Amino acid sequence: MNETTTTYDKSWASNRFFYGILIFLALHFYLSINTDLAEFTQHKDINIPTWYFYIVFVVDALVLLSLVLIALWKKIGVYAFPIFMVAHFLIHNYFLSTFLYSDVSVLFFFVGLGLLAIIPRWNTFK
Repeated sequence: MNETTTTYDKSWASNRFFYGILIFLALHFYLSINTDLAEFTQHKDINIPTWYFYIVFVVDALVLLSLVLIALWKKIGVYAFPIFMVAHFLIHNYFLSTFLYSDVSVLFFFVGLGLLAIIPRWNTFK
């Protein structure tokens, strides 16, 4: 049986929806980064150890790196993004006992919108 697979053009013009969702996820993740930066500026007042921010900012960078990998059509980015988002959420929840709605909403948007754009293009990812 002959299988037909659809290959997608990876240009901006034919994938505005795909890249628009990635930009939306990055902008929405900025809310979590802003929370981390606000906590960092007040860490002496609220007694948060400095080592905590090394961990959180590395995870922030890994989340953004996974978005870049998705934009570069790499499957590892699709797997890494939700893992790092859950790690970011759990770090905040465990160490600071804070429930970050921004992390939950980014995961919701990734599952609801991101996978809507990624699943039809899955064969194009490497």
